[in-house]
Amino acid sequence: MKTPETKTFDVQSIGIAVPAADAFAYIADPANLPKWTNAFRRADRESALLETPGGSVEIRLATEAHAATGTVDWRMSFPDGSVGEARSRVTPDGEGRAIYAFTLMAPPVPLEDLEGALEAQRGILARELAGLKTLLESR
Repeated sequence: MKTPETKTFDVQSIGIAVPAADAFAYIADPANLPKWTNAFRRADRESALLETPGGSVEIRLATEAHAATGTVDWRMSFPDGSVGEARSRVTPDGEGRAIYAFTLMAPPVPLEDLEGALEAQRGILARELAGLKTLLESR
């Protein structure tokens, strides 16, 4: 059971020196996930191949993207029936700049593993966002 002290999310953001529409278009395309994330080896609008500590796993992937609000959300359904979610938003930051904010939800792991798993993913996300910034700004 979750206690009030159990943190089940992490929010991180990064400024990117590209127009928000360009950042959104790149991030919203699930085929780009392997280019800027650690776990995705392949992704499309319906499925993905993830590399996990336990090996490779094929998942169902749903991407919900709305250009008008800048939101890009993913729902990952695993073979064991567990579901992981990630939510994000691209916000304009003046002309030619964007802010990308990512809400990392706790992975679908047992409660006793939650804190360690979320902490590990938090560090990975920080590196991924820095890589995304470099990738988008060098295009």
